Amino acid sequence: MKFFDAVANAFRIPDLRKRILFTLGLLAIYRLGGHLPTPGIDANKLEEFFRQNQGTVLGMFDLFSGGMFRRLTIFALGIMPYITSSIILQLMTLVIPTLEKLSKEGELGRRKITQWTRYLTVMLALVQSATIAISLQASGNFVMNPGPWFIFLTMITLTTGTAFIMWLGEQISERGIGNGMSLIIFTGIVVGLPSAIHNIYTNVAVTHEWNALQLIVILAIMVLVVGFIVLVERGERRIPVQYARRVVGRKMMGGMSTHLPLKVNAGGVIPVIFASSLLTFPQTAMQLSWVRDNAYLSGMLKAINHSEPMYVILFILLIVFFCFFYVSLIFNPNEAADNMRKFGGFVPGIRPGKNTADYMNNILTKITVVGGLYLSILCLLPEIMISGIKLQHLPLMGNWIDAHFPRFLLDGLNVSFYFGGTSLLIVVGVAMDTINQIEAQLIMRHYEGFTPRAGRIRGRRSSG
Repeated sequence: MKFFDAVANAFRIPDLRKRILFTLGLLAIYRLGGHLPTPGIDANKLEEFFRQNQGTVLGMFDLFSGGMFRRLTIFALGIMPYITSSIILQLMTLVIPTLEKLSKEGELGRRKITQWTRYLTVMLALVQSATIAISLQASGNFVMNPGPWFIFLTMITLTTGTAFIMWLGEQISERGIGNGMSLIIFTGIVVGLPSAIHNIYTNVAVTHEWNALQLIVILAIMVLVVGFIVLVERGERRIPVQYARRVVGRKMMGGMSTHLPLKVNAGGVIPVIFASSLLTFPQTAMQLSWVRDNAYLSGMLKAINHSEPMYVILFILLIVFFCFFYVSLIFNPNEAADNMRKFGGFVPGIRPGKNTADYMNNILTKITVVGGLYLSILCLLPEIMISGIKLQHLPLMGNWIDAHFPRFLLDGLNVSFYFGGTSLLIVVGVAMDTINQIEAQLIMRHYEGFTPRAGRIRGRRSSG
């Protein structure tokens, strides 16, 4: 098969082979650290606590740490402090002139911002680890020897683990293959595949909760969802751009046609992460006794629990909102139109300047709405498979829905959380990005890539 031939070719190239093996080696080190527990913790009690609070913000942290947060290993914080730091600095770039100037200074500015991101990551890790240590100690059940020494040791252990993960990710990005931070998240999610397969086997062959038809439907939906992700992630709207001919000295410059690509899902998984994080806070607040005892607050928060109709509506609205928010950070139509005009470029049929900016903004608005709905469908479809949508809780018509709607829609199929929309989007997106980078290396060295359209670039040796 062509895929296996491409894999074999990747290992025939010494430089590419070293990069792949280097990446795999660092990811193995990351997984090894995931089995080293933080001193002074009763890991069994802590894991049971996490099992009871999967829908809270703790579950989100546990997802991005690859299950290490629930066991409180030395890598328990994962790369969440780094992701948070990156987002904070991106937002600060919009309001702080110094950061905005640095972001436009090319490689030197990027290195400076990266350095500040590292410092902020360490600071956030110290705060988060101190909060975790104090919270665990206050509970009185998880800590074996509580006291100031336990808090200090936990802060040093977890912060060092986060700094080491950050270093691993940067080394993979620089000397390996693919994006290091994304691959670390990818690895943490993929290690849950064996337990997900075991869960499916148990439901089919042991407990007989699923029959053969249900299994076929679940697998078919998974294949369709993965294909849907690949299709949309590769999708883009190409705006044609024409550059006028200019005479520079004795040379004729320009006169070429190109295009400006606008991705359908420019925000990637970030809008989903933001929306999910916000909606986990109500479930986290329900753990507080004074909130549970208040009838009004508890009733309001229960209405936006997982699988409730209000939760679904808020989830969709937040995803679309954060899609627009993130796209506004990474692409400015006015700036793009201004740069295009400076270099003699124009969109055929559109006047340069403000009209071009309005034209691009109109297209960007449409594809961002499509991207937001795509992310919403992608995340809600697995949610339905996991726990359904509790439409029977709707006022007035709830009893009728409960009597006439199919149970799999209302109660779900109890599929493993591994098949959640966020997990699938990260896994497929990172896998596509890594394969594209390997394919680019293969084509550059005149080898065939993974995809049929990659082909082979004919060099001087092969053209004769």
